[in-house]
This record gives sequence, C-alpha cells and structure tokens, in this order.
Amino acid sequence: MELKKRIQVVTVVAFLCVSIDQITKLIAAEYLPRNMMRSYFFDTLRIGYTENIGAFLGLGNGLSDEIRFGIFVLVVSLFLCLGITYLMTSPRLSTNSLFAISMILSGGASNLYDRVINNGAVVDFLNIGFGSFRTGIFNIADIAIVVGALLLLLLGSKPETGR
Repeated sequence: MELKKRIQVVTVVAFLCVSIDQITKLIAAEYLPRNMMRSYFFDTLRIGYTENIGAFLGLGNGLSDEIRFGIFVLVVSLFLCLGITYLMTSPRLSTNSLFAISMILSGGASNLYDRVINNGAVVDFLNIGFGSFRTGIFNIADIAIVVGALLLLLLGSKPETGR
C-alpha cells in the first residue's frame, strides 16, 4: 500500500478513536458521579467516573510517581513512535493489519494524552459483567486497543498481495 493511503487510514482511525474517547471522557468528567458506579441493564453495565494512575486493573498504582512516569509516559511514547514508524515503513502490511494496529496505537495515544494532561491519571468510566464476573473499569481508548488486538489476531497479519 502506498504511503499516502497509509497516512490517510492512520489519520482517520486516529481522529475517530481519539475524538470519541476524549469526548466521552469529558462527558464522564462533567456528568458522572466520582468513584461511584451506577448500574444499568440488570447490573450488566456499570458507569461511573474514576481516575486510574496505573495500567490495566490498576497495575502499577503502588509505584512511585517517577517510575510511573517513566513507564506510562516515556515507554508508551517510545512504543507509539515505533508503532507509527512500523505502520509507515512496513512494505507489505495488509489493510486489515494497518487498520488494527492503528486502533491499538490510537487508543494508546489517547490514554497517553490523558496521563499528560491529567497528572498521570487516565479517566475510566465503564464496567461490564455478569454477577461476580466483571471487567476492570475501562474507557473507549481501551476498547479501541482490545478491538484492534482482536482484529489483528483474528484477521492475521497476512501481507498485502499485488491486487
């Protein structure tokens, strides 16, 4: 796929993922109760505002501010830069893989933006589950990351053919 087309796909995916994530976080900050979840659909969905200074399921919450900054800002920034470089330079990356990796990187970038403007915290507000089986609290960026990873696994990273 030519570079111009790659840039277009990555830009559209990034714009949509980051915009939707950031808008929903602004709405969550404005209208949702702090550190209290409201239950919907027979407790399948819970919604409430929280800030997470760690990673998935609060991993890293107990680390010092400096170590969290190093891991969640510097290392993630490096990973995102390497990911974008890969997207732009891999000669035979399929459109499906380009789309999936763009979703992963976009979700990561939106959460990184949160950390930078929110003193190291990411805004989370969704939780789903059945009975005692529940997810951690997450946001739209996390959904983009998971969906992108699942697409990458399900669709595979088959190289682009000369179509």
